[in-house]
Amino acid sequence: MELQTAARYRLLDELRGLDLISMMLYHGMWDVVFLFGVAQKWYTGRPGFVWQQSICWVFILLSGFCLPLGHHPFRRGAVVFGAGALVTAVTLLFLPEDVVWFGVLTLLGSSMLLTAALDPLLRRVPPAVGVAVSALLFWVTYPTMNGFWNLPGVEALPQALYASYTTAYLGFMPKSFFSTDYFPLLPWLFLFWAGYFLHHLVGRGRLAPLRRSVCPPLGWMGRHSLVLYLLHQPVILGVLTVAFRLVRAG
Repeated sequence: MELQTAARYRLLDELRGLDLISMMLYHGMWDVVFLFGVAQKWYTGRPGFVWQQSICWVFILLSGFCLPLGHHPFRRGAVVFGAGALVTAVTLLFLPEDVVWFGVLTLLGSSMLLTAALDPLLRRVPPAVGVAVSALLFWVTYPTMNGFWNLPGVEALPQALYASYTTAYLGFMPKSFFSTDYFPLLPWLFLFWAGYFLHHLVGRGRLAPLRRSVCPPLGWMGRHSLVLYLLHQPVILGVLTVAFRLVRAG
């Protein structure tokens, strides 16, 4: 599932690790604001939105870029998709008011499986064209959950599309749908594919500079990102619970 250590592109691991730290801080602040009731206007406003988007854009784009580096994309996709299902099951059982349906792990696992299945066809697309078209489709479908696409003359998509949890998985979210972490296939699959095609556009021969290491601890986090992702929220929540109890007791 992973490249051998000697052959790894360490800077990619370290970038993933840095993004993981940013995500942990963001989720920690989410707990502070929404679970412990400490209002922060900047977090619920534009700055918080930009922070959240920067995390997911880097994570998804980097995942698409790195997929061709692995040797077992179907197995990797199945593991990540299964981890997403585990997150859904745990939140549904223990935090039903904050349940996660179709979170980022479900998206990444789905994207890996779809890309692995379509790889023979995708490789026929010139990489520069693939990057451009994927970026364009990402921009066009970005507001899918809001009921429209960025297309001239298209003011609203048919409401019949927004029908169920199945359509929510695709990006057509019904009004009754709720998830604390929601990353449907539209538009995010196209960002994943932009990373995939960017990898082929750059070419394996020009990736050699990425083998050097700048911060090994970040690289370790990047190599174990799935496990750390699954563990970070319970750990952060536990630490914050103890901290707030101590503060209130004092």
